[in-house]
Amino acid sequence: MIGYLKGKVKYLAPDFVLLEVRGVGYEVVCSGSAFSRLSGVKQGEDGEVYTYLQVKEDGVALFGFSDMQEKTLFLKLISVQGVGAKVAMALLSAMRPSDIYEAIASADGKRLAGVKGLGKKTAERIILELHGKISADALLDGGAADSVRAPLPSEEDADAVSALMSLGFTKQESARAVERAKNTGATTVEQIIAAALRGM
Repeated sequence: MIGYLKGKVKYLAPDFVLLEVRGVGYEVVCSGSAFSRLSGVKQGEDGEVYTYLQVKEDGVALFGFSDMQEKTLFLKLISVQGVGAKVAMALLSAMRPSDIYEAIASADGKRLAGVKGLGKKTAERIILELHGKISADALLDGGAADSVRAPLPSEEDADAVSALMSLGFTKQESARAVERAKNTGATTVEQIIAAALRGM
C-alpha cells in the first residue's frame, strides 16, 4: 500500500494534486489542509502527503493528508457504515480535525450535518459508532495539522479535560483552563480541576 509520498509538485487542480516521485506522476485527492500546504509549495519543488490507497471495483483512488492524525481520522470515518471516502474528505475539507473530534465527543450531529453531502442520519451514525472511540488525548491534540506538533498531553491533563467537558464546558474552554491551572502549579487531577474551575 502507498502510505506516504514525497515528490515534486507538478500540477494543482481543484480536485487533485499531481506529485512526481522518481519519474512517476501520482494524482492525489487531498484534504483541505493537505491541499493548502501543497499550494504553498512552488511548482517543481518537493511536497509531501500521507496517503491512503483505495481499491474498488470501479477504480483506484489515492487520497492525501497533511499528517498521520488526519489520515487516522479519515480511516475512522470511512469505517462507519454509509460513509465513503468522498464524504470523509468533504468533512475533513470543511472542518478541522479538532472540530470533528469535538463534534463527535459532544454528540453535535447538527454541526456535522452542516457539511455538504453529509445528511442528518449519516452524522448521527458517525457519532453513534465513533463516540466511544474518541479519547481525551485526541480531543486535546485535536488531530491538528500543524507542521509543528504540540507535545502530547499527560494522563492528568486528559482526565481533567474530560471531567470539565462532562460539566458542560467545551473542549477548547477545558483545555485552556487546564493549561492555566497547570501554570499555577497544580499537578494532580484534583488540583488541576479545582484550579481550572476557579478560573472559569
